[in-house]
Amino acid sequence: MLAGNAPYAEVNPVVVVSAVLQGADLRIVSDNVLTVAEFVWAVKPDSPIRSVKDFKGRKLGYTNPRSTSQALANLLLQSAGLKPEDVELVKTGGFGEGVAALDQGLIDVTPIPEPLWSKFKGKYRAVVVASESLPPLDNVVGVSTAENAGKRADFIRGVLRARQKAVRFMKANPDEAGDIVAKAYNLERDVARSAVRNLTTSVTNGVPYWGEGQIHQEGLKRMIEAQKAVGAISGEVDYAKLYDTRFLPDDQKAMK
Repeated sequence: MLAGNAPYAEVNPVVVVSAVLQGADLRIVSDNVLTVAEFVWAVKPDSPIRSVKDFKGRKLGYTNPRSTSQALANLLLQSAGLKPEDVELVKTGGFGEGVAALDQGLIDVTPIPEPLWSKFKGKYRAVVVASESLPPLDNVVGVSTAENAGKRADFIRGVLRARQKAVRFMKANPDEAGDIVAKAYNLERDVARSAVRNLTTSVTNGVPYWGEGQIHQEGLKRMIEAQKAVGAISGEVDYAKLYDTRFLPDDQKAMK
């Protein structure tokens, strides 16, 4: 984004904060994915694991060190009074690779996000559903540079208004939206429809999965702290300088 001077991008908030701490002049202009509801932690159907407490002494997959999946694994363990050393954390290198490792018996539990979950949910059993077990944690934000925020203000406003319409369309027409997603990402139609239905109806402590732009500060702070715990971020974040809400529609400008 910085190299190409793009006026807007959707990225993980941890990447944004890391870049800002290294001197990049970025601003969060919208809050786009407000929870991690796309995640479930799954096991084979005949597994004796029934809850997070049963993770103790087991092999728990995650993608890579300092990843979101590692941070979320730590939060899950904490929720059950466990520590990282109470399980054997196994790096799988990716979510698809985690499913393969589970299938081969190399691990006992693996995180499976959408749309992979909609593809494999008939084969595995969900032990933990993120929307029921974790608080709202920001997962995707819209960003711009300070320079483009001044030069391309109308463009950024247009993108955010179009995105708000898109989110509302998905919620009102999940199957039609799923068909569009299936075509764009070369997914099976039933898989795409299932994923869109799941995420448009997901609510975590009153917070939807897809936001319309309004900034949810607490969710962002939770994600940053979770990532600090696994070494993905170091340093203090000046949140007051991180946001720029002037491009949002009037009904979305007040921060939560």
